[in-house]
Formats: sequence, structure tokens, C-alpha cells
Amino acid sequence: MKNHKKIKNRRFFFLISLLFLTSLTFIKTLKKVNMQDVIISGSELFTQNDVVNNSSLKFPTRLIFIKTNLLEKELKQNLSLKNVSVSRQIFPFGLKVHVNTRTPIAYGERIFNEEKILGFIDKDGIFINKQNAEEKNLSKLTIEVFGWEEKFKKILSEIFIAQENYEFEIVKITFSPNGFLTIEEKDLKTIFLGFKPNLINYQLEIINNLKNEFKKNSFSRKIDNIDLTNPNKPKIKVFKP
Repeated sequence: MKNHKKIKNRRFFFLISLLFLTSLTFIKTLKKVNMQDVIISGSELFTQNDVVNNSSLKFPTRLIFIKTNLLEKELKQNLSLKNVSVSRQIFPFGLKVHVNTRTPIAYGERIFNEEKILGFIDKDGIFINKQNAEEKNLSKLTIEVFGWEEKFKKILSEIFIAQENYEFEIVKITFSPNGFLTIEEKDLKTIFLGFKPNLINYQLEIINNLKNEFKKNSFSRKIDNIDLTNPNKPKIKVFKP
């Protein structure tokens, strides 16, 4: 009987404690969050002001009412982030924002509202605004991208992947206002690729074959440009003395 009574008492105190903690947690979520309660991790590049200025978040606001999914979407888009996680935190109280920045592999330039915007491009072809890029490794960048638009992300990613796997060395990628793609290779000079993104992998394979062939024959110094707009009929223009 005594043991049974002890068990009942323990259960009672456990339920009371659980009810107390649950109530305390709920009350905490009703507490209002201010800017100083935003806790940022993952990068020292961003501040509490950056979170506010690049989202719909307004202060003060109750912690329970913050739409974390919407906030994640806004910050990922507006701060050029690879990933972001936003969570409500009770102990210590606040809003935790963990960010993963993108790694630039090329300089980038885009036109927005007729204004030239400088930044960087990552391996996925995503444009990173200049103020949102980590400074480390920027001095090692050797590729320039001009005329970036959202619709060119996939083709840029395919070019960057090919560069890692092939022997050629691209130094410039240019999209004209009408979308015509031109690249410059260190030795093969200007290469016209045209308007057909579905041909890019075939074109890149041809570029690699030409690079290997010209390296053997030391012929690339005489090249002016290569036209691969029709990859089945490459046209090579050479300098004439």
C-alpha cells in the first residue's frame, strides 16, 4: 500500500511539474520579440538590421505569431543565401536565425531597372549581391559573368560543372540582352554558343576536344574565334597575317 501511495504521489508531482512547464512555455511564446532578441548564427556577415530590412518582420511582435517559413523564404531570396533556418526559442528567449552563405566562384554583373549591379555567381548559377558575399577566397576568382538573369542559372551551372571535369579554362561568360551566349576560353579565345541552352553539354564537349587537339598542335595561338552555334558544323576563324 505504501509503495502504491508513493507511486501515486510521484505521478501527481510529475503531472503538476509538466503542467507548470507547459504553461510557462506557452506564456513565453506570448511574450513580444524585439530586435535585440534575434540571434544570428552561421555567419558574421549579417546583422539584426539585415534580418529586418530583408524581410516582412516587424517589431515588437509576439514570438508565437512569427511565420518562420515565410521568414526563411524571404531571407534566402533577399540575402542570396544557400540555406536559412528560423526557429522560435524559449530558453534563452528569442528568434534564432541560422544561415548558410553561398560560395562565389565567379564575378557577376546583372542589369536591374536599367542599373548595373555588381556581385558574384556561385556553382549553382545563383547571383550573390556584393554585400552578401563572404570576402574569403574572392581574390582567387578568375571567371567573369556578364548579363546574368534568373533564367540563365541552369546553363551557368552546367558550364561550371564542365569546367571542373574538362581541360578547358573559361575566363568570361557573356549573355547579350537578347540571350545570345558567348564565352571566352584562355587559349581558344572567343567562342559563340548562341541561343540554344539544350545544346550546351554537347558544345562544351566539343570545346574540350578542340582544347585537347590544339594543345597537342600548338595551334590555338592563331585562333580568332570559334562558332559553335551549330555544333555539328563548327567554324574556326584564324588570324590572317
